[in-house]
Amino acid sequence: MSIMSAIALYAVIWFMTMFLVLPFRMKTQGEAGEVVPGTHSSAPSDAQMMRKVKIVTVIATVAFVVIAGIILSEVITYDMIERVTRGR
Repeated sequence: MSIMSAIALYAVIWFMTMFLVLPFRMKTQGEAGEVVPGTHSSAPSDAQMMRKVKIVTVIATVAFVVIAGIILSEVITYDMIERVTRGR
């Protein structure tokens, strides 16, 4: 795996994890009772983005190490994937 492939893989894993983590513990303005004029009541009242970024970075790094390890150790290769999906 080249360095650019590793960077692309990490970025994909990081953003997928971010989209999964974003809705956790989200409190809307409507639930908080403090709707800012001009916004929807479903808008987040406090997104806690730095906390979520830290959590996502840890999860994505662990997932990247596992996936990169599988790729580099050749437990699963491109040829294996091609053999499984060839008939479809």
